[in-house]
Amino acid sequence: MNAAMLEKLASQISHLLPENAGRDIKDNVQQLLARQLNKLDLVSRDEFEAQQSVLLRTREKLDALEKQFQTLEAQLNGQ
Repeated sequence: MNAAMLEKLASQISHLLPENAGRDIKDNVQQLLARQLNKLDLVSRDEFEAQQSVLLRTREKLDALEKQFQTLEAQLNGQ
C-alpha cells in the first residue's frame, strides 16, 4: 500500500480522535494501521489487471485447444 493512501487513511482515522489527542497518538495509529495492512495479502490494481489479462488469454487458448481436440476426436471416431 502506498504512503499517500496510508496517510489519507490515517488522517481519516485521526479525525475520529478527540482534538486534544497528541501527535504521538496519531503517529501510533498510523504505524499500527501500516503494520496491520502489510499483514494482509493484497495486490496492486496494476498487478490484478495484469493477472486478469493473463487469465483471459489462457482461457481463450484453452477454449481453442478444446475445440481442436473435439475436431480431432470426431475425425478419429469417424474413421
